[in-house]
Amino acid sequence: MDVAIVKYNAGNIYSVVNALRRLGVEPLLTDDAEQLQRADRVLFPGQGEARGAMEYLKARRLDDVIRSLRQPVLGICVGQQLLCRHSEEGDVDCIGIFDADVKRFQPQRHEDKVPCMGWNAIDVRCKTEDVKCRLFDGLQPSAIAPQPYVYFVHSYYVPLCADTAAVADYILPYSAAMHRDNFYACQFHPEKSGTVGEKIIKNFLDIKE
Repeated sequence: MDVAIVKYNAGNIYSVVNALRRLGVEPLLTDDAEQLQRADRVLFPGQGEARGAMEYLKARRLDDVIRSLRQPVLGICVGQQLLCRHSEEGDVDCIGIFDADVKRFQPQRHEDKVPCMGWNAIDVRCKTEDVKCRLFDGLQPSAIAPQPYVYFVHSYYVPLCADTAAVADYILPYSAAMHRDNFYACQFHPEKSGTVGEKIIKNFLDIKE
């Protein structure tokens, strides 16, 4: 399987590379349109600032390339936010796969800290039994299994919307993961989320198109 990672001016790329290597996958880190379009899977991770990231992507027309992809694509952290319509961070229009706007957390109590940083539970949501996010296969909670916990670091969030695939609660409920057609996204860092995160990445690699 050919797995590509979108190369742009964002941090956290190499922790994703290492997570894939632990699963026996040697990814290609590239900003070449043909290589991205030819890959079996594309990951779009990152930590950073939305406006600067979008300026970099647009200058290289990578935003158009990402919109054109038809294989499974996984956005991670800022990658999820950049797949949305607009971000308050830098007041910038983004790629627009998900019909949602990215908002900044507004603390309501003294103990509310921004950025949100640390482990939190997620509530996996299925739109219907026939349409569910394959990222969480084998992770749905039951009467005997707790909710999965994953690792977050972020100051901005995506509100709940039609594309929400999992929910986290920090200050307010928000989209911990999203799914539309061949596009998947996580606000959390699966590459830093232990065995649960490893399972999520493996599920992404195993998605049947």
